[in-house]
Amino acid sequence: MKKILVATDKPFAKVAVDGIRDVVEAAGYELALLEKYGEKTKLLEAVKDADALIIRSDVVDAEVLDAAKQLKIVVRAGAGYDNVDLAAATAHGVCVMNTPGQNSNAVAELAFGLMVMAVRNFYNGTSGTELKGKKLGIHAYGNVGRNVARIAKGFGMEIYAYDAFCPKDVIEKDGVKAVGSAEELYATCHVVSLHIPATAETKNSIGYELVGKMPKGGLLVNTARKEVIDEAGLLKLMEERADLKYVTDIMPADHAGFSKMEGRYFSTPKKMGAQTAEANINAGIAAAKQIVGYFTEGCEKFRVNS
Repeated sequence: MKKILVATDKPFAKVAVDGIRDVVEAAGYELALLEKYGEKTKLLEAVKDADALIIRSDVVDAEVLDAAKQLKIVVRAGAGYDNVDLAAATAHGVCVMNTPGQNSNAVAELAFGLMVMAVRNFYNGTSGTELKGKKLGIHAYGNVGRNVARIAKGFGMEIYAYDAFCPKDVIEKDGVKAVGSAEELYATCHVVSLHIPATAETKNSIGYELVGKMPKGGLLVNTARKEVIDEAGLLKLMEERADLKYVTDIMPADHAGFSKMEGRYFSTPKKMGAQTAEANINAGIAAAKQIVGYFTEGCEKFRVNS
């Protein structure tokens, strides 16, 4: 009998675990839980006899993979997977998947929550502005970006998008204006919402030069990854331009430095984009279904490593 381990230092909700269990046991597999484990040694022990692993933001590195002699597949319940060492997984013959789209609406709604708070001056009692009629730039038009566009239409915003890997016609069929470069997006839009992954190409790519192209009163919203921000460059820019605001659900390394930008910066205490009951359930159950599909049909649709 195959053993599926759910290893979550930050556990799924009970209803999500129950859903995962239903999927796993219906397939004839065993479900094991490791929750709030704290110490990595507990994870190393638990993975020794696991055939499959479901994680959230938990780190799966070479040490974990070395300990998991039977492991065939790791599924990250969520879109981002930079907490998994993909090269090490490939070297160990382990398939790595994510669950794209399951958290997308939750992240998009949070992005708009941050936008509204920022344009209303963080509810400090002073007059703010409205999103209606403003130009919104969506940087990366994936699952989250598409949901951001959908919501933005309800706000009456003028929507633009840039994605180096998404064809112009795919973007424009949604009633969104495709632009030819990131530079054009930032120069055009009052609000830019980031949805790019953290890759070698994107890390530290959002900083002084790019954000500096934004019109007066620009707002940068980051519900993507902390690593894509050039913090030193963005801080320097905000010191020079008192009109810019930055809001994020990933606390910067230099939170203290950004906090000096009183009335122009906000960060949640921890990453919260996927922290809804619905997203929690959807991602967990999707992960379980993908594992069953992998073992029963060899399905690798959402594989992210080579």
